[in-house]
Amino acid sequence: MTRELLRLSARELTSGLSSGAWRATDVMAAYLARIETCESAVRAWAWIDRDKAMSDAARADKFRASGATLGSLHGLPIGVKDIIDTADMPTEYGTPIHKGRRPKADATIVARLRSAGAIILGKTVTSEHAVYVAGPTRNPLDIARTPGGSSSGSAAAVAAGMAPVALATQTNGSIIRPASFCGVVGYKPGLGLLPRTGILKQSTLLDHPGIVARNVADAALVVETIGGEETGDEQTLGSSAAGLLEAALQKGPRPRFAFVRGPYWRRADSQTRDAYEAFASQLDAEVDVVDLPSAFDSAVEILGVIMDSGIARAYREDFASARSLMADVLVRIIEHGRSISAVELLDAFAAREELRRLFDALAAAYDAVLTPAACGVAPFVSEGTGDPIFATIWTLIGAPAITLPLLKGAGGLPLGVQLVAGTRQDARLLKAAAWLERAWEGSS
Repeated sequence: MTRELLRLSARELTSGLSSGAWRATDVMAAYLARIETCESAVRAWAWIDRDKAMSDAARADKFRASGATLGSLHGLPIGVKDIIDTADMPTEYGTPIHKGRRPKADATIVARLRSAGAIILGKTVTSEHAVYVAGPTRNPLDIARTPGGSSSGSAAAVAAGMAPVALATQTNGSIIRPASFCGVVGYKPGLGLLPRTGILKQSTLLDHPGIVARNVADAALVVETIGGEETGDEQTLGSSAAGLLEAALQKGPRPRFAFVRGPYWRRADSQTRDAYEAFASQLDAEVDVVDLPSAFDSAVEILGVIMDSGIARAYREDFASARSLMADVLVRIIEHGRSISAVELLDAFAAREELRRLFDALAAAYDAVLTPAACGVAPFVSEGTGDPIFATIWTLIGAPAITLPLLKGAGGLPLGVQLVAGTRQDARLLKAAAWLERAWEGSS
């Protein structure tokens, strides 16, 4: 029974839990047993309480037995990145500065998970302050390698079968890169689709909550459930996540793709570049090779101004009171952010808006853009958490993006294929991604 439950997708689990085919306590026990087996090597969890998890599952079973109306995620165990507030668990941001921090309320997306019947399995490891300093987590496919950052624990937990899905966040490449390295689906919804109230803030224009999952439909299910407008987050105004799951399940004609190498193409290793070129040429769909306008060549510098100034503002209290406990790289980011002038920041905002406009015009002719997810396979732990460069442009402009574990790179390790769509085109993106997922599985 344990192995059978662990093989099921999130959609299959919620269906069986709602129908009574299995109990939430059975599902939770299966995942806790898997954690017991894997966690000492992978170290994906910052906090987990097995007794509480089983108690919450028993409560879910009792709720179902009462005949009450069940939520769309009834009984589903979910991991939550440790920069997302949970009222009944610590949220420590991966730093000793906030050791023992206990939020008074759930983040909005956590509250929505609970309202839908999901069970918070535990908190997954994040890089320090969700920046570049690696935590203890290892890649479950090769524990000598990094899972990426900063959503390291979420990607590793799903890849190791310790959770069916996990919440993650991205301010540069923190969902797409770990998902690519760990061989799972990573979905960064477009800016504003998921509210950020109760999540560690870095930049209002760059912070994107998202999801790590096993397949596109599972990602769509969770994001549709927790997405949409929230008054505490100005970026969500007018947002709706309705129809995402329907889009992921809808079967239609072959999509039209644009293959975009991007201005940072040479930062990928040669084997990786060859793999993406071959993929684009062999795909049984219409694929146009498209170059981005030269304005995108400055994306890294633009994002750096916006992100570093945002981090300097968000972490100024920690910097003032506990600078000695911060990693050197974070101190340098904050110092750079403090040096940025108002004129530089306004110029960066204007340049970002121009890139958004240019990309939306380009993307309108296609169902999705195909582009690399990472520079290569997961590097060794000693080399850091990897280069986020292939997510930078899409995070900067707030475009929805998803990576699918379709390719193999050096040593047979996974290499994600990233798909991107225009502003507020999440349903269009998920429909194309699900088509690609099915087509590639059918051809392999």
